[in-house]
Amino acid sequence: MIAVKKVWFDHDKIFVELNDARIIGTPISWYPNLSKGTPDQLKQFELWENGKWIHWEDLDEDLSAEGFLTFDKESLELTHSEKIK
Repeated sequence: MIAVKKVWFDHDKIFVELNDARIIGTPISWYPNLSKGTPDQLKQFELWENGKWIHWEDLDEDLSAEGFLTFDKESLELTHSEKIK
């Protein structure tokens, strides 16, 4: 099972280290709720289910470890634009 071991941020990215030693970084802007968070709020997360999920209570955000491997920003944007039409 893929799990998150560590989470950290720089000024515009979220990074996760997975239990298989991969490190993945994605823009915080991909996650609207995280984008609204302060640096202190971003640091206030919990790992749930042995690292399967990252949870931010104050920001109402949950990200899965698996999602960092399968997330496709372009598909999300297409789905969102279709809902707007």
